[in-house]
Amino acid sequence: MNFNGLFISGKGTINGLGEKEAWKAVCDGCRRKATNLKLIKLNDVLISGITSVNAKGFHMMISVCNNFVITNVNISAPDESPNTDGIHMSKTNKVRIRNSTIGTGDDCVSMIHGTTNVTVENVKCGPGHGFSIGSLGHYDAEFDVFGITVRNCSLAYTENGARIKTYRNESPSKASGIIFQDLTLDHVKNPILIDQEYATIPGSVDSKVLISDVEFSNIRGTTISKIAVVLACSQSFPCKGITLKDIHLEYTGDPDHNEDTPFSSNCTNVKVNYIGEQLPPPCA
Repeated sequence: MNFNGLFISGKGTINGLGEKEAWKAVCDGCRRKATNLKLIKLNDVLISGITSVNAKGFHMMISVCNNFVITNVNISAPDESPNTDGIHMSKTNKVRIRNSTIGTGDDCVSMIHGTTNVTVENVKCGPGHGFSIGSLGHYDAEFDVFGITVRNCSLAYTENGARIKTYRNESPSKASGIIFQDLTLDHVKNPILIDQEYATIPGSVDSKVLISDVEFSNIRGTTISKIAVVLACSQSFPCKGITLKDIHLEYTGDPDHNEDTPFSSNCTNVKVNYIGEQLPPPCA
């Protein structure tokens, strides 16, 4: 049974009291470390103004929910704190995250299986692992992901910018209708990334997650990687309908690092539709 109607607002802080030893420790008998705010089976929720710091695990976990608005929240943990995702969603529909600042040791916003109709806008991300869809394809009978928009956001000194990641596993699903638009990047390691070789389940060959109808549009800024665009799709289920529009990234890493490597893109098992400016140059 779901609970309908929840309003959480104020200037208070949820402090998970995470610190280096807790982040390194293994939790015996449990799969995850403590979450600062866990929201399950809720409808019609508004979260506004609160601060979450130093979670031992996720800061905010949303699962099996519908119709969420998260606005003006501040989430922070050191960049060396593993698995401290800012906002983590699964099996949840109709979420809007806006006007917030998130900096952690993992994804600023992560959307795994069953996440649908989500808009993330005007969010400052960093440090952390960027905006991630996935990991997908990890478990049996996963639900599809669709209708995701991330727009008008900035990322600074993050591991990734816009990322979709899937396991090499036998679990089939789909991820479609995804837009990353109007993103500003500052010293981001992997600005644009589709990674269908994120992790391998023993005995598996290719990811069975079909990624389609994805647009990366007006993504600009700086990167510390010579290969700034990586689209590594599944050989068995190649990506379809991938568009890159008006991409302008500049290399600001160590000028002596891989000095013989050109500033470039890398694409496998995908045909890309290019529109407008492309820097780095498109895949051959």
